[in-house]
Amino acid sequence: MSDATAAPLHIVVLAGGSGKRMKSAHPKLLHPLFFKPMVHFILDTVMALPHRSVSLVVGKGEREYRDQCREYAELAIVRQEAPLGTADAVRALEPFLASQQGNVLIVNGDSVMLTVHSLTELLAKHVATGADSTIGRQADEKGGAHVVCFRIRALLGALAEIRPSGPEMEFDLHDAVETISARGGAAAEYRFADPTETMGIDDQNELWLAETVLRERFNGELMRKGVALQDSRSTLIDPRCRIHADVRIEAGCTVINSVLEAGVVAENFCRIVDSEIGPGSLLRQGTCAEEARVGRDCRVGPYAHLRPGSNLEDSVWIGNFVEIKNASLGAGTRAAHLSFIGDAHVGRNVVLGCGFITCNSSGRPLKQRTIIEDDVFIGSASQAIAPVKMGAGSFIATGTSVTDDVPPDSFVISRGRQVTKPGYAKKYGKAKSPSAPR
Repeated sequence: MSDATAAPLHIVVLAGGSGKRMKSAHPKLLHPLFFKPMVHFILDTVMALPHRSVSLVVGKGEREYRDQCREYAELAIVRQEAPLGTADAVRALEPFLASQQGNVLIVNGDSVMLTVHSLTELLAKHVATGADSTIGRQADEKGGAHVVCFRIRALLGALAEIRPSGPEMEFDLHDAVETISARGGAAAEYRFADPTETMGIDDQNELWLAETVLRERFNGELMRKGVALQDSRSTLIDPRCRIHADVRIEAGCTVINSVLEAGVVAENFCRIVDSEIGPGSLLRQGTCAEEARVGRDCRVGPYAHLRPGSNLEDSVWIGNFVEIKNASLGAGTRAAHLSFIGDAHVGRNVVLGCGFITCNSSGRPLKQRTIIEDDVFIGSASQAIAPVKMGAGSFIATGTSVTDDVPPDSFVISRGRQVTKPGYAKKYGKAKSPSAPR
């Protein structure tokens, strides 16, 4: 038979190791890797295979595993009471496996580089050869198994005969393969062409190496699809992202769980998290967008901060050191620099001068809102003392504090009259410049 799904397949992921070399109180497989817990990589891979069941064998941190793996509704989590080796971990599933038929695929939980393609080939070889056990190894490797597929009946018989070995007296799953062969069982091998697929992760350095490989693998896929990455090595892009062709991402950027439409340019050191960036928009250097939506043909930054709830319609211009929070800005609106716009609705074609601030907090948890209708001009160094509304077409003079609602097409000025007193500078004394350093 050449069909890898010809016999029922059960999958076991081993996560019971203590992970001592990670030097951490957290379970090894729950350390973050490429934007998600390490264990999610192997679970996503094996669950893409046709299967009857998937089980995760854990040791310490069972509660943490259950919390971090809640999204895998079909996953069965089984506890290994003591870390006595890989074969002992499989023994925790003996009551379940004894009632099943077909094959069981056993993989280490830190084998995060495994691909669906390679595992499908391994399973096909196992079924086609009629083997009792099939070991997956690197192409040039002579040693131990990284992935093993067993005929369930053969595995259960071998588990009963395994004895502890090694300095820590553990029950090694590789001994099950040797036991099956010694009893005359058929054995097969599958060689992974890509050596990175069998990488394990035992310490923080290997975790970093794995993330480097995953990043290069994913960034390579993006570039082959037409995404321009100025420096793939310094660019972190979450695989959950949807990035269209003709997007350019410069060095040092981080993009997490976001959508970048065609023609977007993200200059150096931008950070984009849980956001949507519309076609043709430019994020200038150092811009940060979190839970934000940017429309078509916008210009944002440099060093702008779009906080959660920011919504920019098409052709909005946000300049350097502008911060926006829980606010919508209509098409064509401009805030060139050094402003804070929070808890506000800003209409179309509004001009917000340098240093404009919405004063949205009265010290209470509930923030007050500012409404600025279409075609309003607000001069530099002005404030809106919320709650307040500025009617369409209004002109707010420089340095004005708007405390009351403004009717449409009004001119508003609230700054005090300038008072000049000639000669008074001598009376109060001029501030002396500090001496130049010698």
